[in-house]
Amino acid sequence: MERYESLVIGLGAMGAATVYQLAKAGVKVAGIDRHHPPHTFGSSHGDTRITRLSVGEGAQYVPIVRNSHRIWRELEAASGEALFEQSGLLVLTSRDDFDPSDESDFTLRTIGLANTYGIEHEVLDAAQIRQRFAQFAHVADSAIGYYEPGGGFVRPERCIEVQLRLAEQHGATLYKGETVTAIRADEHGVTVTTDQRTLQADKLVVSAGNWAGGLLGAPFDQLLKVYRQQLFWFELEPGADLVGKSPTYILTHGQGEGNTNYGFPALPGEGTLKIATAQYHTASTPETLDRTVSAAEEQAMYAQQVRGRIAGVTSKVVKSAVCAYTVTPDHHFIIDQHPTLQHTLVVSPCSGHGFKHSAALGEAFAQWCIRGSSDLDLSAFSLKRFAGQALAPQ
Repeated sequence: MERYESLVIGLGAMGAATVYQLAKAGVKVAGIDRHHPPHTFGSSHGDTRITRLSVGEGAQYVPIVRNSHRIWRELEAASGEALFEQSGLLVLTSRDDFDPSDESDFTLRTIGLANTYGIEHEVLDAAQIRQRFAQFAHVADSAIGYYEPGGGFVRPERCIEVQLRLAEQHGATLYKGETVTAIRADEHGVTVTTDQRTLQADKLVVSAGNWAGGLLGAPFDQLLKVYRQQLFWFELEPGADLVGKSPTYILTHGQGEGNTNYGFPALPGEGTLKIATAQYHTASTPETLDRTVSAAEEQAMYAQQVRGRIAGVTSKVVKSAVCAYTVTPDHHFIIDQHPTLQHTLVVSPCSGHGFKHSAALGEAFAQWCIRGSSDLDLSAFSLKRFAGQALAPQ
């Protein structure tokens, strides 16, 4: 039976970063994944993922993403791969009923955090948005924008591949295509059984994403839900002058979940603009998830999110994809020791906004394995906040 100092279950965003950081620190570590990462079965794919320093979801994320930006650059230097593109990030609200005193507005929250943390940015009015970004020629006269020049996107598949490759170069062992069937823990450490082998370790990090609820049991099987998401690459109109001039963006155009979309720059040679939404009303499981996008879904996306809102694109979908978010009741992360499994840290139910933080969190989880604590304050993500909640089964 092979014994390691640390084991990591799940080699997506969080797991790949953790294995890399542990191996780089000289720890004898192994990672396990039921698929062959980077893959398309979880949430760490789709060519591009947004990153921004002013994280409107909450101030607790700002120190994490700052560290991630540093680590992406370190990984680029170590690998020679382009991982982090500072294309600029535009967060904007364009709606006829916009209330500039609405503290729940995502753009206003983003501006407030940037002011608090000294993050470089500009606040733009409707005329400035239209002048600088042709794709938003249709914004309302009351529109407000937040532009962060240091924001942009990371390339998820490439980030995972680089970190796993470097981890192996530093001595990590990766078991791909293996499914974990049991986890046991006692005062001496943890024992992980897969469909092919049994491994032991002093510390275990579980970053199983979509599969975490089923793998870990209570309370995670009730706390975590999996939601299917759709990604669309719309063909550019002939003559659309968006390459090199379109930012990564998040657009709020009304109240409620269905009135926000986000997208990425038109990249050289691709002829498309990637645009997506998030939904949290229909839960699924990784086993039953429909991984195809229908023609009707493509048409609905264009009608509801693109037409009259994003200029320079046609209704033709060149490519589409499905990913799945693992979501907590309050849409914030869970990062905490397992309540009954000793020596086990549970991470990565990241509710759809985790990739930008993954490099720094991997470093923090490695520190926990090595010394029992991390430089980052991750107390905001404790399980304690759910204590006493009545949770309905999925």
